[in-house]
Amino acid sequence: MAIFTVHEPPRRQGDLAAHADGFVFLRDRFSWPAFLVPPLWMLRHRLWLALAGYVLAGAGLVLALRFTGLPAGAAALIVLLLSLLIGIEAGNLRRLALARRGYAQLGVVVADDLESAERRFFDAWVAEAQRRGPPGPRPAAGTVPATGVPTGVLGLFPEPGVRR
Repeated sequence: MAIFTVHEPPRRQGDLAAHADGFVFLRDRFSWPAFLVPPLWMLRHRLWLALAGYVLAGAGLVLALRFTGLPAGAAALIVLLLSLLIGIEAGNLRRLALARRGYAQLGVVVADDLESAERRFFDAWVAEAQRRGPPGPRPAAGTVPATGVPTGVLGLFPEPGVRR
């Protein structure tokens, strides 16, 4: 089973179905493309700040390795470890970029694949919207309905206001 995080784009005026098309599902896993070619992966996902940090960190490492006089094998190992870090943190880098763009993280879905995750999330999302009902004024918490129908009060008294 895979774990997906669900991110909602900033709300705009318009159709709810068009808004739902903008949802992003990010799978939480190691990213091989981010490990093998980090700069290209960052460009593909428009992670400009991460790319700038990667270039600065790489340049700083190259300068530090030249001044310390470490062998080429140590330099290659450090670059490999930096790429490994990018591969492990790829999902978090994308989540941070989405948060900067105004996306809100709605939740986590566990499913076999992306299609199942989308189906599971939107089924629960529609059920929650139907449970809440239409938008509008809602009674304040703790108020008693005016219909006189028992509300299922828990505790020692079965109905509110009944004398003992």
